[in-house]
Amino acid sequence: MEGMSPTLPENPDSPLVSAQWVYDHLGADGLVILDATAFLLDGPGGHPAYVSGDEEYLVGGHLPGAIFADVITEFSDPAGPFPFTRPSAERFATAAGALGISNETSVVVYDGSFGHFASRVWWLFRAFGYDRVVVLDGGLTAWQAAGFPLEVGHVEPTPRTFVARERTELWVDKSFVEGVIAGTESAALVCGLPPREFTGETTAVSRAGHIPGSVSAPVVRLLDRSTKTFLNREALAERLGEATTAKRVVVYCSAGLAAAADALALTVLGHTGVALYDGSLAEWAADAAAPLVTTAG
Repeated sequence: MEGMSPTLPENPDSPLVSAQWVYDHLGADGLVILDATAFLLDGPGGHPAYVSGDEEYLVGGHLPGAIFADVITEFSDPAGPFPFTRPSAERFATAAGALGISNETSVVVYDGSFGHFASRVWWLFRAFGYDRVVVLDGGLTAWQAAGFPLEVGHVEPTPRTFVARERTELWVDKSFVEGVIAGTESAALVCGLPPREFTGETTAVSRAGHIPGSVSAPVVRLLDRSTKTFLNREALAERLGEATTAKRVVVYCSAGLAAAADALALTVLGHTGVALYDGSLAEWAADAAAPLVTTAG
């Protein structure tokens, strides 16, 4: 029988926990730590390609007891029309259960990048009806900066049964975003693209630019550069601007990853009306009739 999980999060108003909190709870019954690391590389033709961080997890090291979560395949739908298409409830439940997670488990997820892969896994759990999940603030960077140990090699999970209950209100589709632009739907648009992609100087999708009316909120500007931890609430509110006061917010990027980090930041600020446009610009830019704004000089 599964033991009692530690209460999550350490601050009930935040989806983040510190490296110290995780260290203090290592080995606790009912706590599963997930390493969701992946890497963005230059693919064929200069287009970005994502690769799993499983080798780095095995050889480079991970938090003690951490289980690897493959955000590219197991926690996405590889047969979907766009990168990182969200999985079905059944596929997600199978992936979560295979990692030893039940509906009694507390989960901490982290990555070795800027937290957007971890944020994506956090968002998926939230969207599939489960809130006992938090992100390690600063991820692997914060853990190592604190001098805490790593271990290498595979950690074999004990499979459990997880039941997913989809919250459809946490997703929007292309037609909803079209409605926002047309004025028939009311929502603020927040874009997690890197600055040069937001302006249209570069692009990772078929056409450059951002959706009209969007607020720019790249992940790197939501984090402390040295620690990769999220900025304080006042600084986050400043970076996210008018979106913090909108009743509903739609976050997007190129593939739904950075957008999840924006969603996490808004949740830190107490916003409860956030939804993610899963197709993001991978879908939007593929439609030649869908408007995009470029501001590059």
